Amino acid sequence: MGSQESLPDPPAQMHHYYSKFMRECPSGLLSLHEFKRLLDLQGLDPQGDIYIKRVFDIFDLNQDGFIDFLEFIAAINLVIRGKIDQKLKWYFKLYDADGNGCIDKKELLSIFRAIQAINGYTNMSAEEFTNMIFQKIDVNNDGK
Repeated sequence: MGSQESLPDPPAQMHHYYSKFMRECPSGLLSLHEFKRLLDLQGLDPQGDIYIKRVFDIFDLNQDGFIDFLEFIAAINLVIRGKIDQKLKWYFKLYDADGNGCIDKKELLSIFRAIQAINGYTNMSAEEFTNMIFQKIDVNNDGK
């Protein structure tokens, strides 16, 4: 016993998540607007909105503009139970906005600007942070 909710078995967990999903999204389809509301990420600047849309689009596996319950469960499973290599692949896909298999400086800068817009961190500009990271990781100086 503790502060965490205890769910005895996978069917009970599935019912629990389904009930929560349907409470938040009675239509059974979560739109981008509802996704932002659910995560309390409304009214962000354009960079933050781009990042949140990208996260939404990656979770929207069939690209129909909505996250259905199965896509929602897949996202929850990745976040909660996913192995580190699965999570790294997901983050790489998120950061590689143009899908070319490389994360370039422009893409990394875009992500840092979005994260800064979401959490308000301003000790270092996104440009300064991106330059610092690229100095350390871009060993062959190809910008990727």
